Amino acid sequence: MASSARSLLKPSAWALEPEPSTFAPTSALSNEDMDPVPPHKRTWTTWNYVAYWISDATNVAVWELASSMLAIGLSWRQALPAIAVGHIIISLVMVLNGTIGARLHIPFPVLNRSSFGFWFSYFSVISRVVLSMFWFGIQTYTGSEAVTQMIKAIWPSYAHLPNHLSPSAHITTQGMVSYFIYWIIQLPLMLVSPQRIRWLFVAKATTVPAAWIAMLIWAFVKVPSGAPGGLLSEHTALSGSKLGWAWMSALNSALGIYSTLAVNIPDFTRYAKDERAQYVQLIIIPVAFTLVGFIGLAVTSSGIILYGQVLWDPLTLINQWDNRAAAFFASSTFLLATLGTNISANSLSAGNDIAALCPKWLNIRRGQVVCAFVGGWVLCPWEILASAAGFLSFMNGYTVFLGPFAGIMVTDYWLVHRGKVDVPAMYDPHGRYRYTGGFNWRACLALLISVPPNLPGLINSINTNIKVGGAVYVFDIAWLFGFTVASVVYYVTSVVWPAHETFMDEAIVDVDGMHSPGGHGSEGSELDEKEKPLGGVVMASAHPVEV
Repeated sequence: MASSARSLLKPSAWALEPEPSTFAPTSALSNEDMDPVPPHKRTWTTWNYVAYWISDATNVAVWELASSMLAIGLSWRQALPAIAVGHIIISLVMVLNGTIGARLHIPFPVLNRSSFGFWFSYFSVISRVVLSMFWFGIQTYTGSEAVTQMIKAIWPSYAHLPNHLSPSAHITTQGMVSYFIYWIIQLPLMLVSPQRIRWLFVAKATTVPAAWIAMLIWAFVKVPSGAPGGLLSEHTALSGSKLGWAWMSALNSALGIYSTLAVNIPDFTRYAKDERAQYVQLIIIPVAFTLVGFIGLAVTSSGIILYGQVLWDPLTLINQWDNRAAAFFASSTFLLATLGTNISANSLSAGNDIAALCPKWLNIRRGQVVCAFVGGWVLCPWEILASAAGFLSFMNGYTVFLGPFAGIMVTDYWLVHRGKVDVPAMYDPHGRYRYTGGFNWRACLALLISVPPNLPGLINSINTNIKVGGAVYVFDIAWLFGFTVASVVYYVTSVVWPAHETFMDEAIVDVDGMHSPGGHGSEGSELDEKEKPLGGVVMASAHPVEV
């Protein structure tokens, strides 16, 4: 037994069993999870994407996004348009990048090599991993608050659990116990295939929207909208330029909440049965998120009148309720909401990206375990949620990088290469997307020009004692600034100094026998020839193209 235990300490004991990869020259660079999705696994239809986004919209972070806008001085009339406009913009980017995944059937870490270069693409993947882990931790902390309310509803004495932690920890002993309970509940569910726990997503899709609508009705019953202080009678104390920049900051936060998924949406759209199936995101994302935002605004506004403070965290508001049964069932829906979001979005996204970083040692499931420990404990998410301003600063902060990432991806595929890419070469470190030593200097330059102007504002948001003058206003539009500047710089440099080896007359995708990336094939539409033009697409052999 001792020898077997010692063997587990050897790195070789943790290496994955080598799996054949469709394109990669070695299993150290890829595994089955990173391969193009085969036709029989492309099963997502329009309704799958509708259900996915309705489920993701019933997300506590979306509620907190809306209500935290009230905390910084905006009225609901100003906050709601910021939410709507932000999600209209992000849905456009989501569909542009999502179409790439639906056509090529490859994950974000692989796709990104065509624009950043084989090795430099790891920078954007690592950035995505860190952000996914932060979001995982934030959702876990929110879920722990639901656990607290549920336990208090059953055993009220839990509210008086002695605290042995320092105030500087920004979490109490009670909060830490609840956090650990939620984390333990969540961990085994993360390791189960989503197809095997569909009951969880069905429960979330049916109970959470119904419960939140019930809370909306409660808000209007308790505080009629037309009454003094009611939702429809609210006015902001801000005016002039302060109001304008506060609104732009709110818009940037709305862009930020799902700007991570706008970058790695190919991880999900690669499973699309038809390229057109994911177009519905243009409609469902703005509608669903704006409606949930309105619920958050309405309930938080009522809380201001009833309890005399801006309770931007809905579980803090539930803590004010005297009805223990109502508090228990309402909190249980928030627990379901966070479980569904963390499993379907945050941990899977992190698992995908981590698997791409170390395919020899980590697959998606192992990557999820890494995310659970690092995102759940190392990153201390309770620090971010200590205040509404801190929450908004966090969401504004990571848009500094995600805006440029999204801009480079969109510009490279749609404007520079016009959809004519070589999928097999994306798996080869010596292929056409090697650029210069594995780095596309055009993408590097785009990041160097678009990111630094936002850094002074980011520093100021972390420590307001550091004055940065007018640079703070650039940070208020960090995502839009980064997306626009990076897109322009990348396009200009790619046109003036083109990477000739990456340009082709037709796209090269898939392996022998696979179907058109347009998604219109059927199970019997296999190719007889080794290469065959199909709607501007060449079906390639399993060998990467080397230049």
